[in-house]
Amino acid sequence: MLPEHIHLEVVTPSRQILSEKVEAIQLPGKDGYLGILPGHAPLLTALGIGELSYLSGSRTRFLTIMEGYAEVLPERVIVLADVSERGEEIDVNRARQAAGRAQKELSSGNLETDWLYQALALERALARQQVAAKSSGR
Repeated sequence: MLPEHIHLEVVTPSRQILSEKVEAIQLPGKDGYLGILPGHAPLLTALGIGELSYLSGSRTRFLTIMEGYAEVLPERVIVLADVSERGEEIDVNRARQAAGRAQKELSSGNLETDWLYQALALERALARQQVAAKSSGR
């Protein structure tokens, strides 16, 4: 019989974001989202930029993930993220300003623009806005 919960741990180089037993997890992999349930087959994967969602009781909660790695085992998932934030920690105005700056730079036509850097900045800012909106119920 499969377990009802899986232990989710999310850490960054600077702090532990989360350590909790949950019912389900969705991770932003490099090539798309991964759904994880208790008893999942072992897996090691690179993570992209996006939202990590998890079901805790009857409530779905959200975190940002800005690249890293995840180790999935039948009874636990360990996420080693470069950067991660809980939805309620996100400064939405700062994320909007960052998105605006990146969009302006990308659309400027300036040949000196570091396109990859600006595209990643935009992707990070949009992920923060999305997680903040879902976390606050907006």
